[in-house]
Amino acid sequence: MSSTHPTATRHRRNGGDLVVESLAALGARTVFGLPGQHALGVFDALRRSALRYVGLRVENNAGFAADAYARATHGVAPLLVSTGPGALMTLAALQEAAAGSAAVLAIGSQVPLAGLGGGRHGYLHELADQSASFRGVVKSVHTARTASQIPSAVAAAWESALSAPHGPVWLEIPQDVLLAEVDVPPVAQLDATPRELLPRPELIAAAASRLTRARRPVILAGGGVVRAGAEAELLALAEQLRAPVATTFGGKGAFPWEHPLSLRSWMEDRHTTTFLEDADTLLVVGSGLGELSSNYHTFRPRGRVVQIEADLGKLESNHAALGIHADARAALAALVKAVGEEGEVQEDHGPRDTGPAGEAGAEPATPEAAVAALLARVHDRIAGQELDLEQRILASVRDALPDGAVSCWDMTILAYWAWSAFDPRRSNALHSAQGAGGLGYGYPAALGVAVADPARPVLAVSGDGGAMYSIAELATARQYDLPVTWLIVDDGGYGILREYMTDAFGEATATELTRPDFVALAGSFGVPAVRTSPERLRTDLAAALAAPGPSVVVLPARLRMFAPTHLDA
Repeated sequence: MSSTHPTATRHRRNGGDLVVESLAALGARTVFGLPGQHALGVFDALRRSALRYVGLRVENNAGFAADAYARATHGVAPLLVSTGPGALMTLAALQEAAAGSAAVLAIGSQVPLAGLGGGRHGYLHELADQSASFRGVVKSVHTARTASQIPSAVAAAWESALSAPHGPVWLEIPQDVLLAEVDVPPVAQLDATPRELLPRPELIAAAASRLTRARRPVILAGGGVVRAGAEAELLALAEQLRAPVATTFGGKGAFPWEHPLSLRSWMEDRHTTTFLEDADTLLVVGSGLGELSSNYHTFRPRGRVVQIEADLGKLESNHAALGIHADARAALAALVKAVGEEGEVQEDHGPRDTGPAGEAGAEPATPEAAVAALLARVHDRIAGQELDLEQRILASVRDALPDGAVSCWDMTILAYWAWSAFDPRRSNALHSAQGAGGLGYGYPAALGVAVADPARPVLAVSGDGGAMYSIAELATARQYDLPVTWLIVDDGGYGILREYMTDAFGEATATELTRPDFVALAGSFGVPAVRTSPERLRTDLAAALAAPGPSVVVLPARLRMFAPTHLDA
């Protein structure tokens, strides 16, 4: 037996204990992960701690679960994995966490110290430079090479993950450091409070002046508003300015769906793009105006842009703006105060224009009327495409889902509909993989949300192709009795890729899939399952969500997307 293997002798505190003690001292209550040989020191230490461990069957799925747990709690989600293959299997999940600003603290083991430095020593799982694989994905990379470094390294990684913008970090610790006996007191207290990212006062003053003097101010709210918990400040500012508000797909729920100033989330719609372009001052909060938020980069603002963004790399990355590098909540709170001090919108600037509401020659209207006119045009565009089935299915899902419940969506056609047309009914209640766009997010993410709040049912939505990425996690759901209902829309293939290829090339290749009997397969895990139809979906889904523990609802259906508008721009 290798000298680095743990023995059966009486336990003495080691590096693994320092890891779990440090996490607990920083406020962690739950950790996700999957064990491996080099990481056994920290997994054994979990047995002696008060931390709750949730183990998944694939490291990538453990990462997705941690991602959604971090989003749901607005906190840090520790993720424990092993060296080499185990570590590398997390990369797709960490990419999504980076795109979605989820504070995942991934802690991986390493080969023993003697194997570090790039030599080829032949250790199991050995990589020439494991941390290099993570540097282009996560916010920061940390290493502890002695036991005494572990508490400070964990605290530094925690602070980095939780600093605005939130994001994933990577910390690695060699196997022998985790197993080495330590003769120091248990970790009792650590401070990793992130520095608050406050806006510069002169920029807030300039932004407030532009917004209060604008005739057609409009606000675009992104995921940064949700991550910062800035919904109340956004609502206050919009009502102060009487400014219409659109939310990006990542920002869904940041602004009340049914509010008379709500433009909702029709970001892949030319009418909405035009409305945003016609604003004389557009306030963009918590969005980098990337591909999906700009209707595939067809958005061309004609007025001034003010951008509030915590990620410095996204500030003015796509459009020139008055850039304010700040946390969304702090900046919006400061703007609310500054706009209040500026007073009411100047009456001597005349009535506000409707912008795109006047496309058909209508008289100038109120901002609320302009919003209603825009939504009517969007409705008419969709109504002309014979997409009743898709809209009925999405409405059935919405009707079946309790108002306080959270939904997690994989990369599937029904999710693409949900990005634009689904009302989450509260903030931070809809999570999807639209940041990095990898398959397999929906179900493990839902498990992570259920771990965060087991009192509420959670809905996961996948296509049959995406479901196969996560099917092993039915065992996880059953093991921990998590209240997750999994809706699998079974169309026999990668449906959205089938559409893309057919549109581009006339026929699809490599999109058709052999798949299992999902109902029977779920039953083999001890998870109740039912095959439904569009007509029975609302009833069957509501019953599954109301039942305790995990469940599966399979809907055989071939759905279509609404026509894109960016191709004609």
